Amino acid sequence: SINLADNFAFTGTVTGAGGITVVDTWRISANASGTGYLTANWERDDTYGNALIGTGMSQSSGEFTFPSTGIYKINFGSRFTRDTATPFAVGQIEVTTNNSSYNPAANCVGDISTANHTNGLYVSYMFDVTSTSTHKVKFFMQTNDLAVTFDGNTSQNFTYAQFIRLGDT
Repeated sequence: SINLADNFAFTGTVTGAGGITVVDTWRISANASGTGYLTANWERDDTYGNALIGTGMSQSSGEFTFPSTGIYKINFGSRFTRDTATPFAVGQIEVTTNNSSYNPAANCVGDISTANHTNGLYVSYMFDVTSTSTHKVKFFMQTNDLAVTFDGNTSQNFTYAQFIRLGDT
């Protein structure tokens, strides 16, 4: 028989494999409508055994700041509801690397063909945060009809953002 422990030995150094050090989820607690950045009613997920690793993200008027440098996976989702017309909804992750100019990094479109129905959208982006003072993220919503509501809730993640630090930059 072969004893694998005798055949493999690691003598090098592993870097960037320290494990996940940031996991955080934020959501809007009240409905939003129209086109623009989601700037109000953000709250950290605090129900049903939510996961938080590390100090988590901080935000001011919907602009999120990262607690440390690294490679982050950003997930953004929204449940949206239509009252009338035939609207579409766009969810977009926008990032800045200079603490000033925001650029669309990931985008998703959903539509609803029947009044008083709900749909959802989800988009994800991998962001290399090399500076916590210049690299930030905001979430942009767009619709062709003011009858669309981006749903908020204080106990469920209807419109939300998740942040997971995967490793070192």
